[in-house]
Amino acid sequence: MTVTLASLSRQTGLAVLDHLERSASIPVVHGLQAQGDLIVIPLPVIASSVKVWPDSQWKDVPGEGVELLRGAAGGNPHTLVADPGTCRWTTHVLDSDRLAIGVFETSAVAYLLHPEHGATGCPPGTYVIRRQREHEGQRARLVAD
Repeated sequence: MTVTLASLSRQTGLAVLDHLERSASIPVVHGLQAQGDLIVIPLPVIASSVKVWPDSQWKDVPGEGVELLRGAAGGNPHTLVADPGTCRWTTHVLDSDRLAIGVFETSAVAYLLHPEHGATGCPPGTYVIRRQREHEGQRARLVAD
């Protein structure tokens, strides 16, 4: 089944901005992917610096999705979307860089949806959702979307 921006928007009830092509198929990306102020990283890539607490409480991601972060500048949410029973999420993580928002595990393609940026898919696996930061000389700051 082809997943489009329109079908994800209907599933979540989250409207997307008019400049986005709603009939476009959502790409499924293996590896790193960024969306505004978030970055999705396969856990094995950064397993040395990010750990899930042994007694973490995981929550199933419902069909309508779970809001990961609301953008600072525009107030638009980044939403993790998956078919019921295929994906779970926890915020109980240790991150030596203090950038992780959480970790999700999925047995089917899961999607990251944003009203302004559109959506991308993550194939089955375990992923860390982190805030992005940018460096200016000696100073670093979080990216504000």
